Amino acid sequence: MTIYLHDIPLPNAIARLNEALADSEGLQPNAETIPLDIHALGRVLASPVWAKISSPHYHASAMDGFAVRAKDTNGALQTRPITLDYGTRAEYVDTGDPLPAWANAVIPIENVEALGGDDAPAGDPRHPAQIRVRAATPPWGHVRPMGEDMVATQLVLPAGHTLRPVDLGAVAGCGHASVTVTRPPRVAILPTGTELVPVGHPVQKGDIIEYNSLVLAAQIREWGGVPTRYPIIPDDFEAIRDRVREAAEEHDLVLVNAGSSAGSEDYTASVVEELGDLLVHGVAVRPGHPVILGIIHARDKRVPIIGVPGYPVSAALTGEIFVEPLLAQWLGRSPRQPVEMEATLTRKITSPAGDDDYMRVAVGQVGERILAAPLSRGSGVITSLVRADGIVIVPRGSQGYPAGERVKVRLYRPPSDIQKTIFAIGSHDLTLDVLAQFLTGHDRRLASANVGSLGGLVALRRGEAHLAGAHLLDLESGQYNLPYIAQYLPDQPVRVVALVGRTQGLFLPQGNPKGIGGLVDLQRDDILFVNRQRGAGTRLLLDYHLGLEDIQPGDVAGYEREEYTHLAVAAAVASGRADCGLGIEAAAHALDLDFIPLFSERYDLIIPKIHAESELLTPLFALLEDPVFRQAVAQRPGYDVEVMGEVMSKT
Repeated sequence: MTIYLHDIPLPNAIARLNEALADSEGLQPNAETIPLDIHALGRVLASPVWAKISSPHYHASAMDGFAVRAKDTNGALQTRPITLDYGTRAEYVDTGDPLPAWANAVIPIENVEALGGDDAPAGDPRHPAQIRVRAATPPWGHVRPMGEDMVATQLVLPAGHTLRPVDLGAVAGCGHASVTVTRPPRVAILPTGTELVPVGHPVQKGDIIEYNSLVLAAQIREWGGVPTRYPIIPDDFEAIRDRVREAAEEHDLVLVNAGSSAGSEDYTASVVEELGDLLVHGVAVRPGHPVILGIIHARDKRVPIIGVPGYPVSAALTGEIFVEPLLAQWLGRSPRQPVEMEATLTRKITSPAGDDDYMRVAVGQVGERILAAPLSRGSGVITSLVRADGIVIVPRGSQGYPAGERVKVRLYRPPSDIQKTIFAIGSHDLTLDVLAQFLTGHDRRLASANVGSLGGLVALRRGEAHLAGAHLLDLESGQYNLPYIAQYLPDQPVRVVALVGRTQGLFLPQGNPKGIGGLVDLQRDDILFVNRQRGAGTRLLLDYHLGLEDIQPGDVAGYEREEYTHLAVAAAVASGRADCGLGIEAAAHALDLDFIPLFSERYDLIIPKIHAESELLTPLFALLEDPVFRQAVAQRPGYDVEVMGEVMSKT
């Protein structure tokens, strides 16, 4: 048995697992027969459904009226009606009633005249002595002939079909009371790690909330499987081995989470070697390198096992890449094919040449173009999947794509949602999160990418966004944004709308242990600063005031350390990676940091005229006047909404 301890291409890894399962018929669906009720909804047929009876199984009236022989009405005209005797040449039928054996047509009751009849109940037109017909009717007019819907022995639904509500009606209508469907695959999920704590458990430093098993279980249920989440197993070889052996006895697939790595505590590979066959240890895919694929020998069956990486993005994508296609084969259906959309990249991306790189993107339509903005690529950043509208796969052999490249996006949401998306690229502000929440109530989405104020103006110049948030202080004039707009968008008509006034200052650990009092203290040897990225308005604000204080950037330890959002700067200070950083008061408050207010500034929305006058942005402007929205923003520390909605410039 060859043990693969190095990354191999994704197709090769999948092929090895499939070959091992095919040798033991481990990919064959298991069937079961269940009653035909609502619990059959969403199940996959293991065998075709053939009609036991025709539907309808008799000639049925399609109207309330009188059953007749069509030939008896030949020649009937408005001016020369035909009279038919009731009982021998005409008989009343309700919708759905079987036709008399001698009849082959129905005349709607409103198209006949009832004539007398001593035996008819008073005023009852359904039992006349005769009926008068003023128009001929064709054979089988207003009749549902036997088998109109389904004919006995006809194929109604093929094997592999996923049952929908209307399908249940069709199966019942052709005479069945049960269906044979594939048994949902049973999947065991074993989270491992001494550092893990359950959801809802108080956390201490070093603890990690275990939610990967929750995500994996939800994926499996969505894909038609039955997940079992096991309790957290500490990092102990024998404990993991025994739980894997137990899980394999009762399940079709075993997932061991956070048990695969290049480190010393890589227990999953050792467990697989002891209990079965290790097929793959490492796949050339990012994120998700340390994936393990193997087979466990359990009694009289061979059970696949997947070692799932511990980082949440890697874990979720491992589910999409390896687990869903496997479940699809067991369920007898095709693997899910996401809707793909071609889009243009808003910025350059780089990728390791030897890996298939799964890049998360936000997607929006600006004018006639569909645009994809790359999001954070960290394997531990699950919010990058939450915010992602889709995935762009950069194939191995490529080192990335330039800005402007046309790429295919595997969408996570319907294309109709993309058309309702307001695409914002520029400076980060917490108000945008509030705005995004309020816009959902107005049938709009806000997708944003944080690239800094200058990056937002560049995106507008390229036609890659509907708007950009900016707070660029001009070092010479002291004006916000307008001089930069004149420089970067000289020929583009724009509307500059104030969103908020806000307070910027220094983030400090609680209690300010190093006694920092202002920017002048950044020159001290014992102070480590964390900065914003080049092009960010906050960095320009810092540079402006450092100049006023005659402080050189080289005198500030940590000046070159960059973060892309105010919250990221706050997190760096809260975690001890830095002693202080510059940002907005609301971010300091969010992470319980001390805050020294230093500057007031205005944060604007820069909107090209063509988008400002579009229907897409109408709800956004309405919200800027909405007192409920304004109050929601004003409640956050350091924000002033007096200027909200004010047009600062219009060209």
